[in-house]
Amino acid sequence: MRPMNSKETPVEGEVEVEEVEVEEVRVKLGCYTGFVKLVEDPSEEIMLLWGLQQPIFSKPNAFVKQSSLSLHLDAFGHSISVLQSPSSLMTPGVTGSVMWDSGIVLGKFLEHAVDSERLLLQGKKIVELGSGCGLVGCIAALSGAQVTLTDLPDRLRLLKKNVDTNLDSIDILGSGMVSELIWGEDPDPDILDPLPDYVLGSDVIYSEGAVGDLLSTLQQLCGRHTTAILSGELRNDAVLEYFLESAIKDFSIGQVDQMEFHPEYRSHRVVIYILVKRSNEECTNDN
Repeated sequence: MRPMNSKETPVEGEVEVEEVEVEEVRVKLGCYTGFVKLVEDPSEEIMLLWGLQQPIFSKPNAFVKQSSLSLHLDAFGHSISVLQSPSSLMTPGVTGSVMWDSGIVLGKFLEHAVDSERLLLQGKKIVELGSGCGLVGCIAALSGAQVTLTDLPDRLRLLKKNVDTNLDSIDILGSGMVSELIWGEDPDPDILDPLPDYVLGSDVIYSEGAVGDLLSTLQQLCGRHTTAILSGELRNDAVLEYFLESAIKDFSIGQVDQMEFHPEYRSHRVVIYILVKRSNEECTNDN
């Protein structure tokens, strides 16, 4: 950050506050045609997120009710009903049995970006990581995309039930299928051939121990046509900074401005990043 010159002299006993001007580099990354703020210094990114957005003062679970057995949301003219399993939250390490704000925000962001012509998803191949209850992948399928929703083996039953309930009974251009995917291990060949146009993930940055495997999987899934879109809740600054420090070595990363979120689904507790491999910063797909 670059200090601004100030001619004011502080009065004795007052605290002098130095004004600073944040220089932002805004670029277009991958197949997202909106401008994003380029992340160049992960530590500065964390300082600004927690200092300016002040997530601790925003209401958590603003768009979800995790004690409920189901969640209902409209997207692309369809009503989505997502089953939740609140009791599974008592199992250590299981968080994908219910919805979180970052999933709602990402799903509605996709809808808003398509409607605003900043994203073209129809006919595109999409892989969602850590799909959980499947809301984001279902919304992507309703946009006309061919979506593979993935998660750990013990999470697939609820995920498949939600996909079948929301996609099999209606006539849509897109599709959704469920597949096992363990980060850090080789994905199913059908996932890699061809490589996806988009990789999606919400709340996939949750522990330092999982960052290496997550990035290994992103490296496998992201080719020269691939744009990754990840959302997350601002809970742990150290984990997010570690992810950004690790990812920035191989990916260009841009933060989506809150004003480009769906106008009814914005939260200072949620951030959305666009990632592309450093050699693939321009989308070569026909948009």
